[in-house]
Amino acid sequence: MNPRAKLIFITSLLLGTTITISSSHWIMAWAGLEINTLAVLPLISKSHHPRAIEAATKYFLVQAAASTLVLFSSMTNAWFTGQWDITQLTHPPSSLILTAAVAMKLGLVPFHFWFPEVLQGSSLTTGLLLSTAMKLPPTSLLFMTSQSLNPSLLISMAILSTALGGWMGLNQTQIRKILAFSSISHMGWMTIILIYNPKLTLLNFYLYCLITATVFLTLNTVKTTKLSTLLTTWTKTPPLNAMLLLTLLSLGGLPPLTGFLPKWLIIQELTKQNLAPTATLISLLSLLSLFFYLRLAYCTAITLPPHTTNHMKQWHVNKPTNTLIAIMTTLSLFSLPLSPMILTLT
Repeated sequence: MNPRAKLIFITSLLLGTTITISSSHWIMAWAGLEINTLAVLPLISKSHHPRAIEAATKYFLVQAAASTLVLFSSMTNAWFTGQWDITQLTHPPSSLILTAAVAMKLGLVPFHFWFPEVLQGSSLTTGLLLSTAMKLPPTSLLFMTSQSLNPSLLISMAILSTALGGWMGLNQTQIRKILAFSSISHMGWMTIILIYNPKLTLLNFYLYCLITATVFLTLNTVKTTKLSTLLTTWTKTPPLNAMLLLTLLSLGGLPPLTGFLPKWLIIQELTKQNLAPTATLISLLSLLSLFFYLRLAYCTAITLPPHTTNHMKQWHVNKPTNTLIAIMTTLSLFSLPLSPMILTLT
């Protein structure tokens, strides 16, 4: 892709995200979402592969439908209340429509169908954008309207997302699809606590973005998209593979790694809200996700020859690791001791 065109698209992504996050008017928030959608479409389809074109088409149709629902919800709320302010979403049907629209943008169950297919048709760097940066504007809308949303609906969608994200990821061999179902499962954790402590939702989102970015950038460095090729990457860059193993375990939420922090705080908050059965259920459902994280970790560094893959082993490369990946890996693994400071901030 032309560097100037890529610069325009990345700048448009930053602009659209900034407009949506900083606006208090529904029309401005909708305009930011539309700029985001139009900017990411060329990045998805830049390889000109039929699968990439299909992914871009699916992404456009779903995001256009979701943006239409956002606009319809805000207009209905303005019709009944006379308010275009995002925080003044007081009309119950408008609140339900907005929940459906944002769930469609985030890939929450039952609007999850598009996300694994789109991620599979994209490159790893574009998949990283779709899994992290593109979810920030809809998450910010949920944050701003959290007091007006239906708790029962959000808890139901969160539990279903955690269950389906873990269940559907068990049978996958494509790493991008596994990470897509992982994202759906993590969105369930973020949604379940939204009503009771929205700041915890943002904390979970930031830590998820950090760890997911580390995994995507590491996989992009070792040029791996399938489990069968992941089996042979330990011969290419052994230290990076060892760090990838720990990062995957952190993404699964195992202590004492960073990924355990948001799950711990969310379970604690749910218990304080007298929702101990809900906390128990979502904790048990997260074990499904933990299974395929462990399988990824096993394929990354624990499997030694002989094994049954037909792929040739990679040449050992003495290429220095990217400094950004090193910093992000360190934060993804060792941020749990910062939890007292994080608790005072939240």
